[in-house]
Amino acid sequence: MHLFIDHRTEYLFSEPQRRLIQLLRVTPSSFDGQQVIDWEINAECDVRLLPGRDGFGNETHMLYCDGPLSRLVLTTRGEVLTENRHGIVEGAGDPLPPEVFLRQTMLTSPTSQIAEFAKTTMAKMDHIASLHLLMEALHKRIRFDPDESHVHRDAGEAFAEGSGVCQDHAHIFIAAARVMGIPARYVSGHLYRREGAIEQPAAHAWAEAWVDDLGWVGFDPANATCPDEAYIRVAIGLDYRDAAPLSGARAGGGTESLFVGVTVSQAQTQSQS
Repeated sequence: MHLFIDHRTEYLFSEPQRRLIQLLRVTPSSFDGQQVIDWEINAECDVRLLPGRDGFGNETHMLYCDGPLSRLVLTTRGEVLTENRHGIVEGAGDPLPPEVFLRQTMLTSPTSQIAEFAKTTMAKMDHIASLHLLMEALHKRIRFDPDESHVHRDAGEAFAEGSGVCQDHAHIFIAAARVMGIPARYVSGHLYRREGAIEQPAAHAWAEAWVDDLGWVGFDPANATCPDEAYIRVAIGLDYRDAAPLSGARAGGGTESLFVGVTVSQAQTQSQS
């Protein structure tokens, strides 16, 4: 699939800021089934962007901007070719062994409810079959509610409430898989909605789990499917905080407001617009 991505982030500050420092994880890498043709990051002010790579292998950019600044707009645009590999990730050049992703974090710490759910759902089956069952069970158990888009809520809270967004689905899946001794990690990226190029209020999120003889395999419990050619994989980590598109600090008082708009379109749709 030939996909175009337009990812716009706008910060508004109630008081002018003296300085901004942001870590950007918005640039995808090429691997089997995903070929980045073009990618660019633009800012509506004078900024410095320093490219790099973090410990998980994610492509990063450090952004530095001197004030006074009352508004920051970042636009990421790109073009990617994708293939359906049925969720199997190959050629991504992972720098860390799978065992690293057995470590729980504050956002993925399993409650007794999650542990019991995992044991009941995944008992007495091989890993790939049990992971598919876990994905489908979570899709039914956790109702998607876009009004609960609190990315810092942990897996236990979302599971107890029975609703959440894609980040919550991913965190619960990861917590449950790790309880069962299966390495699992968080993935941030983009999803092309086949109903058309609809602006989305955030990037998408799913999980990957390690399966012997297959390697890393993606699971999207929010949609009860393994990632296919409609998915663009951008960054990975132990949880959301390791793979968040933007994180950073500012020097200045007041409050900030954040607005995000993501549009993923297919090539023929793009050419007709």
